[in-house]
Amino acid sequence: MDKATFGAGCFWGIEAAFRRVAGVTATCVGYAGGTTAEPSYEDVCSGQTGHAEVVQVTFDPARVSYEQLLDLFWDMHDPTSVNCQGPDYGTQYRSVIFFHDAAQESAAAASKERLAASGRCRQPIATEVLPAPVFTMAEDYHQQYLEKRGAPARHIR
Repeated sequence: MDKATFGAGCFWGIEAAFRRVAGVTATCVGYAGGTTAEPSYEDVCSGQTGHAEVVQVTFDPARVSYEQLLDLFWDMHDPTSVNCQGPDYGTQYRSVIFFHDAAQESAAAASKERLAASGRCRQPIATEVLPAPVFTMAEDYHQQYLEKRGAPARHIR
């Protein structure tokens, strides 16, 4: 199994979208990219920790490729929006790909370049591609939040 970590706005909808993908064996929402050790949701929402809300995806590369996950990532949010997605504003909602190895770094950078060259986006792509930092699991009530409430997964865009 491999891991991928993505930030694309509020982690609830992002997690639900990745959970529907055949070959994704697990998801976990949490926080990454900040300076505070073991932040809480309230800490992250304050905008003072530097963390992004992210989903960590565990997947079987024999069933779904990292590139396919990248394609879904680009489709589920507005990668040109800086520090916001839909009604959510703040650095914790930024668009970011945290890569776990050199192959993911290369694939993410190439995918971002292809999207930029495609003409699909009218504005520059704001998505960061960064090494995977420490991941802090979000509180239990955030895990599979939409499923627990019977809400359908939807794309953010």
